[in-house]
Amino acid sequence: MEIFNIFRRKKETNLETRWRENLHCNGRITEGTITDCETTDEGAVVYYYYNIQGADFESSQVLTSEQLREPLKYAPGAKVGIRYDPKHHGNSILV
Repeated sequence: MEIFNIFRRKKETNLETRWRENLHCNGRITEGTITDCETTDEGAVVYYYYNIQGADFESSQVLTSEQLREPLKYAPGAKVGIRYDPKHHGNSILV
């Protein structure tokens, strides 16, 4: 069964990569605020919120190694850039 999990992880990674690339190409940018951060098995996770057309959205993201180089930028209360999908405002990533 483990061999199937190896292939499944690669597929999920490819889907996530395509999703991120789509947001980088077609996404719009707004400002958000970091609300919390924690360390999990997956790595450092930050929680953030942002507002689009009067609606509040909350999300979280595991920080990349590049983002981890600037920990103060992702501290609670920090203002950050958010790139979101204009068709599905709840899909977003940190800029």
